[in-house]
Amino acid sequence: MKLLIYILTLAGALCLITACVSCEKMIETDLPQNQIDTEDVFNDVQTANAALSALYAGLWDSSPISGDQSGRLFGMYTDDLTYHTTATNNGFPEIFNNTLIDSSIPVNSFWTAAYQKIYYANSILEGVENSAAIAEKDKVRIKAEALTIRSLLFFYLQQIYGDIPYPVTTNYSVNQTISKTASDEVLDRLEMDLSEAVLTLNDSYRNAERIFVNKKTAELILAKVYMHRKKYMHAEVLLKDILQSPLYTFQNDITKVFQKSGTHILWQLKPKNSGDATKEASIYYFVNAAPTAFSLTPSLVGSFASGDLRKQNWMAAVTVGGNTWYRAEKYKLRSANTLEYSVVFRLEEVYLLLAESLAQQNNVVDAVPFVNKTRQRAGLPTLSSGIGKDLLLAEILNENRREFFTEMGHRFLDLKRNDRLSVLTASKPNWKEFHRAWPIPQKELLLNSNLNPQNTGY
Repeated sequence: MKLLIYILTLAGALCLITACVSCEKMIETDLPQNQIDTEDVFNDVQTANAALSALYAGLWDSSPISGDQSGRLFGMYTDDLTYHTTATNNGFPEIFNNTLIDSSIPVNSFWTAAYQKIYYANSILEGVENSAAIAEKDKVRIKAEALTIRSLLFFYLQQIYGDIPYPVTTNYSVNQTISKTASDEVLDRLEMDLSEAVLTLNDSYRNAERIFVNKKTAELILAKVYMHRKKYMHAEVLLKDILQSPLYTFQNDITKVFQKSGTHILWQLKPKNSGDATKEASIYYFVNAAPTAFSLTPSLVGSFASGDLRKQNWMAAVTVGGNTWYRAEKYKLRSANTLEYSVVFRLEEVYLLLAESLAQQNNVVDAVPFVNKTRQRAGLPTLSSGIGKDLLLAEILNENRREFFTEMGHRFLDLKRNDRLSVLTASKPNWKEFHRAWPIPQKELLLNSNLNPQNTGY
């Protein structure tokens, strides 16, 4: 643990990609006694692994895939979560009401957290590449994991902000004046980086709890990139490869989907301390009182059939004074947690993405069984193989909503991928077309004029 703390405080590691004006000064000063010099880190595979572990720990702390980030923010931004507090300066009312501006706190913090972890990943990639002491097989593995994580972070940034800077170095003189990369070019680069990671990662996990990425994790992220680019055949190949792996088994017990031991889990984040609850177990919780933060929207609750086992097991009704609200309760343990980690990717996403890719290729008959897998587990009747393509795609979108509410920003990403964000106008009176992207943070534009122009509408 001491080693991990040392790595987390490496000189320069806290410098942000476009925002830290004191980075050069930090590098010029002597290191505090409780820090390890960057060169020392990559002269030993143990310390290099600790640096990589620090990156994973950072993902849990604050990143697009932290349990209190994308799921919460984009649940509010779309139509899955109601936010009940108006007198607050945390920026959440602006998200919920679709009135974001470029100085909104979440706009800046989401960007900053992602680019901070990208900086970590780049420092690992550079350090390992330049190391003469680490064995080649360890180099390949460490670089592939860091590249996969960096790619996922860039993917979220591209989905949320559109054209974004794509830094691949820790060189401050380069990063402080970097320009935006066009959204399509970002996806081009992600295809290349993830393809490299897929070629070099192994299927086997470094840890039985699946807290580190493996080849199949990289394949799923690449498949998601392909899906957003409408490269459905490419996605199909990768998704089928994942399903054919003996590592994974569909979880048929609805009560065990969010237990860390499941073989349906591709990747999950471990809480910082033993026994800690997942963030998701706490942030949506309220009982015996009206909600003061989040509740599930009537629109979401109403999308479930009364007999849907997910409605019975993954949400809870709270009735006060004749009013009823529903809270998300996918994660159950709010203390003494020994069973749950935060799930990033699970097999159900592979099934639904494969169904979508097949349907988009007009192969409805083969697509239907993959949608029926989650429906059957939820106790719902199966869809007929005679269903039309458009109706099936609509049902897949609905099934994604019911399956992944409050998880990793799914609702926003799924609507965007299917060009269906306009459906939000039915329940979000302020929703406009330009809300498909957030504004570039004002602070970043002031620090680096090359990030102009601001996104349309802001």
